[in-house]
Amino acid sequence: MDALKLKILELLKEDARRSAELIATMLGTAEDEVARAISEMEADKVIVKYATVVNWSKVDDEKVTALIEVQITPERGRGFDAIAERIYLYPEVKSVYLMSGAYDLLVEVEGNSLKQVASFVSNKLSPIDRVLSTKTNFILKKYKQDGIIFEDQADDHRMLVSP
Repeated sequence: MDALKLKILELLKEDARRSAELIATMLGTAEDEVARAISEMEADKVIVKYATVVNWSKVDDEKVTALIEVQITPERGRGFDAIAERIYLYPEVKSVYLMSGAYDLLVEVEGNSLKQVASFVSNKLSPIDRVLSTKTNFILKKYKQDGIIFEDQADDHRMLVSP
């Protein structure tokens, strides 16, 4: 991938609402070149989606999010992919990651209540053939997501010390 596309991706990651015109100005390049690069990256599925990061704790619609550690036995010929696919097709599942370490998959699940998430784990996830064990961790509070700090930062009252 060329340097221009990488710079465009960094700028869009910071703020997906930036226009091709603004990006071109920031990078000192032609607007049509930026627009063409963005279109190519969308067609090649490098840019998959433009998303908004929401601080749900500031909204009345409280969601319950859980990170579930899943140990599985890989399927012959398809490894972890077949089981991961079965899991990520459920609408409750927001993300699935193949991990190294004590467990194989990390599954992010969202629901309207603890009971709903627990029901998903016991009725849908655990019964999947080749799932050996699950460990559910509920997110109690998000402080930072995707590089964005949710909490208002307190002023730093430390004294400046210089040599």
